Amino acid sequence: MRELAPAKINLCLLVGPHRPDGRHELLSLMATVTLFDELTMEDAADDEVICPAVPGPNLAAEALRAYRAASGWDGPGQRIEIVKRIPVAAGMGGGSADAAATLRMLARRAGRGDDRELAAIAARLGSDVPAALRPGRVVARGAGEILEPLPAGEPFGVLVLPSAARLATAAVYAQADRLGRLRSAAELAELDPLTQIGVNDLAAAARSLEPSVDAALEHARRAGARHAMVCGSGPTVIGLFDAAGEAEAAAASLREAGVDALAAAPFAAASD
Repeated sequence: MRELAPAKINLCLLVGPHRPDGRHELLSLMATVTLFDELTMEDAADDEVICPAVPGPNLAAEALRAYRAASGWDGPGQRIEIVKRIPVAAGMGGGSADAAATLRMLARRAGRGDDRELAAIAARLGSDVPAALRPGRVVARGAGEILEPLPAGEPFGVLVLPSAARLATAAVYAQADRLGRLRSAAELAELDPLTQIGVNDLAAAARSLEPSVDAALEHARRAGARHAMVCGSGPTVIGLFDAAGEAEAAAASLREAGVDALAAAPFAAASD
């Protein structure tokens, strides 16, 4: 069984107060893009997740354990291999995408089609996992578990500037708390995310923890991006263009100048 796990970008990310469960209230417009990890799954003697690019704990392995515990499925062991193409610890939701793809494969393998069951499991795994279950464009509220799917919208292009650095999402949120620039729940309730494209409330925290983000933002601006912004919790920077071809041309120009750059476009179709 094979599944593609597309990266996500936050076209806006507005962050509010702590919830009783320790997470933050969010309002985000999210979209999946054509930058994928690839997962394969097959029956095995025991459950195992292999991902050489991410040694140590892996959210896909956590998803496998959580699915068995929540669903009661006692099928054979599953061996999952992950080929990473999404930058790691980069704010593009690669681990969440892998966990969501794992849940989709397990549901098919178990012959279970209850989306509500998967959504409940996904919400316990992390704030980006619920939106990653069904690739496309979505507004996320709550801690990421309250989702409003949206039509695909106008085409656009994405310049992706990966970083050699890594930032832990929890560390970026903690830094944002220390900086004290987060929004009230009332403000989040009043805002329309479609009018906030390019705004990321975690940007200041990511920039303070990883100063190289500033240079990447300048690269995106000089390349002509309509919006240059930190992607999620960073340190990846993205530039938004009106068309995929514009993003591809910008990425090619930056690569010629010695800058690591990729191009992507919106992705809305489920993987095979």
